Amino acid sequence: MGTRSKKLSKYLPHISVSRRRFNKYNPAAEPERKPMPTAPVYSIFSYNDQGLTEQKLLDYDWHTPVATDKITWINVDGLYKDCVEHLCEQYQVHPLLVEDILSVGQRAKMDEVDNRLFCLLPMIYFNPENNTVEMEQVSMVIGPGFLLSFQEDALRDVFNPLRDKLRNGTLRIRERGADYLCYSLLDVIVDSYFGVIDQLGESIEAIESKLIHKNEQGVLEAISAIRKEVMLMKRAIVPVRELINGFLRTDNSLIEARNEKYFKDVSDHIIQANENCDNLRDLLVNLQDMYMNQINLRMNEVMKIFTMVSLLLAPATVIGGVFGMNFEQIPLLHNPVGFYFSVSAMLITPLLMLVYFKKKKWF
Repeated sequence: MGTRSKKLSKYLPHISVSRRRFNKYNPAAEPERKPMPTAPVYSIFSYNDQGLTEQKLLDYDWHTPVATDKITWINVDGLYKDCVEHLCEQYQVHPLLVEDILSVGQRAKMDEVDNRLFCLLPMIYFNPENNTVEMEQVSMVIGPGFLLSFQEDALRDVFNPLRDKLRNGTLRIRERGADYLCYSLLDVIVDSYFGVIDQLGESIEAIESKLIHKNEQGVLEAISAIRKEVMLMKRAIVPVRELINGFLRTDNSLIEARNEKYFKDVSDHIIQANENCDNLRDLLVNLQDMYMNQINLRMNEVMKIFTMVSLLLAPATVIGGVFGMNFEQIPLLHNPVGFYFSVSAMLITPLLMLVYFKKKKWF
């Protein structure tokens, strides 16, 4: 028990993992914090077309040599400086790449250092409780026969479908190398973007429905909030296209020629995701224009009513003004029907005006 406590005392977290908004692009924003696990979790898959071994470890004092006949995938949940440095030292990862792994908040990128391919990109989630986009940084290091992946958030990811494929013996992924595994991870991450985009689209449809039913209360605030989320996501996924193109342009032997077409497929997907974000942004602009048009239309309706009331009262004002002048000789001034005549004129003239307005379809 004492030895275990001593080992755990070595886990000095480099950062605090948080289920948070993607505030890397907005340093002034303060992320929400959540409890940090006491130790990283290592999920190790070692496989080939003949079989698969899987294990989960909570201590970094171990060493798994790279098997020449198997592909090793080590996924680390939780970023701890000592643990990351220890693992990367075993697999001869350059210190510059280690620094990138531990430095969260970077834009997606791809590097090649000492026969190691490195990439990092955001993994994106949607929080339906407050309609916000939440993200974490995922880093990958590819070497001969192995792939290391590092996640900030130890409590969630989108890799379970890929893990199920490995367990179920899907031949294509079992028969190919670490580059195909990297493609599979990138493909799962990029495909998850579409789910978030769809949920943002549903939020926008809800705002549109409120506008159609002329329930304008809080609509402008909702449009501004959703537009901020769309822009955050757009800003996060745009660099991913350049990351994928980096794999397509490299001549490193770690990327087999037969697998380049799969990276091209991911490139097509990220282009589509960018276009979908642009469509959401355009839709939000249209909704804001619709909101402003409804406000202007309502104002025009109010002004039309005020104008019509003023016009209908104008004859009575004029007639009352004529008969109220201080002249000795005024027609019908001493006539017993003079009062009734003036009142009748005040009532009949607006009625005739209403008939005329209706005929002209002014209301």
